Amino acid sequence: MPFLKRSSPSTSLTLSSFLWPFIRAYRWAFLATLLLAIAAMLVETSLWPSLLRIFLDAMLRYQATTSQMLSFASFIKTEPFFIFLGLMGAWVLMDVVYRLYGFCNAWLFPRFEAAVRKAMLQRLMEHSHAFFANHPSGSMANKVNDISRGPTRIFIIVIGQVIPVLCSILVVAAIFSRLNYIFAGVFLSWAILHISIALYFAPRCNKRSEIHAATRSAVQGRIVDIFSNMVAVRIFSRQSFEYSEFLPGQDIEQQQQVHSLLLIEQMKIVLGFTSALCIGIGEIGGALFAWSRGTLTLGEAILIVNACWGIMGMLWMLSNQLPELFKEIGVCKQALSLLQTAPEIQDVSHAKTLEVCRGDIFFDNVVFDYAHSKKLTYASLNPSEKLNPNFIARRKTPPQTIHLKASEKVGLVGESGGGKTTFVQLILRYYDLHAGRILIDGQDIREVTQASLRENVSFIPQDPLLFHRSVLENIRYGSPHASDEAVYEAARLARCDGFIGQLSHGYHTQVGERGVKLSGGQRQRIAIARAFLKNAKILILDEATSALDSLTEAEIQESLYSLSRQKQNCTTLVIAHRLSTLLDMDRILVFHRGEIVEDGAHQDLIAMGGRYAKLWEMQRGNL
Repeated sequence: MPFLKRSSPSTSLTLSSFLWPFIRAYRWAFLATLLLAIAAMLVETSLWPSLLRIFLDAMLRYQATTSQMLSFASFIKTEPFFIFLGLMGAWVLMDVVYRLYGFCNAWLFPRFEAAVRKAMLQRLMEHSHAFFANHPSGSMANKVNDISRGPTRIFIIVIGQVIPVLCSILVVAAIFSRLNYIFAGVFLSWAILHISIALYFAPRCNKRSEIHAATRSAVQGRIVDIFSNMVAVRIFSRQSFEYSEFLPGQDIEQQQQVHSLLLIEQMKIVLGFTSALCIGIGEIGGALFAWSRGTLTLGEAILIVNACWGIMGMLWMLSNQLPELFKEIGVCKQALSLLQTAPEIQDVSHAKTLEVCRGDIFFDNVVFDYAHSKKLTYASLNPSEKLNPNFIARRKTPPQTIHLKASEKVGLVGESGGGKTTFVQLILRYYDLHAGRILIDGQDIREVTQASLRENVSFIPQDPLLFHRSVLENIRYGSPHASDEAVYEAARLARCDGFIGQLSHGYHTQVGERGVKLSGGQRQRIAIARAFLKNAKILILDEATSALDSLTEAEIQESLYSLSRQKQNCTTLVIAHRLSTLLDMDRILVFHRGEIVEDGAHQDLIAMGGRYAKLWEMQRGNL
């Protein structure tokens, strides 16, 4: 169910507008829950005290008119007994309504939470590579959890307490007005004053809660970051350092929570004073005085005392929930900040599915610069702007035009930071271009869906990406519907079936978070097996064999080249620092400061005596 539309403006998203589609989807369940909560509280605060008043007055009348002792058979025919049955019926009714309310909660809120969580996950996965690079995964996971569970707590408080209490106040005031308008006036005045004080403190408590929620999220993100990099912490023996760096943030979080709770306690002091003055003295004291003067019956006085005490108890119970309510509102707003920014890379409305038959890649006057946030149209600039040194420095490189022919094996070399990884990430559309276009088999990658683009590319990064799942599941991730036999064959081609057989549970062995239970070479071979299984038209290796020993690297290189030869339309791009691994490439692109400065086969580049030749001589000298 698409609760969050991709075209909706995220910058204007508020908590209410975010939750409304989910509320509307379950509107009848919300309505039933609300009506049951109101009914249960009205029985408790209005019907029960009213029946108790009638019962007490009937008992007094019965006592005044009857002096002899009646048998049980005679007593069950009297008016007090029938009223007593009504009291018991009200008790049973109240319990039944509360249980129905509980059943509605049990049906509604798990579904509501699941819908919010799925929508949040779906929306966040639409964001670009840069978004996830700038947001810690632990912090995002906490916010997804907050925005899915927080509204449930808010609704339980609002639907289960706030609205029913307000309805009960109106009904009780109407009952009091039939007894004495003064009691009704004092009661309503107290209720309005109580609500006004709460509304005065609410935005201040909400602001404090938002500040505390942001600080708490940062602290939790820091903890996740420490745990995720515990190997580095141990290697450098930085436990004390990490703990000392963690303490300032924790101290700030503690102070923010103290300030938030103290403000709520100040509100309770004011509410307690007004309750004691209006309810304790005005209502309960007034009712006892009126009874002593004979203007109220004992049952009516008990009705006022009972109803006021019940409403006041519920309002104080609600005030005890206000810290949680304000906290959850602040937490949800903080979590919602993830959706305030629309996905940077989006499919166009008319995006088509990419059809790759050959694997031909063409960079047509491409301009890209990490530091330049606004999109540029190079062709629209006048000649003076194109020659402006400031503009050239800002975009760093001139437009790049390069043609990678279908079935070619192309090596990418150059110093670190020279643009090799960015080059292949642009093919995957991790970032949008500032100018120019990239074509795959003549199709502009901005005109096709991102899913279909990446489905046609097998990318093996330098840092293998494994899930905390079994070996079988990690390899099958390349093709989720592949058979076990296909997985085993991919593992054999990647030369990882040998070590998998030695694991405790073979292919069903859990690899740990990010594959921590495996060595670097083992993780890399599983990632390569996943690419084999995907068997896409375009294969990209970003230092994919750097973590392997020389013998295994040679075996896998042979398998990779065998794969590219078997698939006639498989275009292969290989990023490598060891130039010896690129000798069989059809072409080699040499990168320098974000620009392709040389292009040719190995022997041709050596003969040119340029940057590649120097790199080759340096590596030969280090052998």
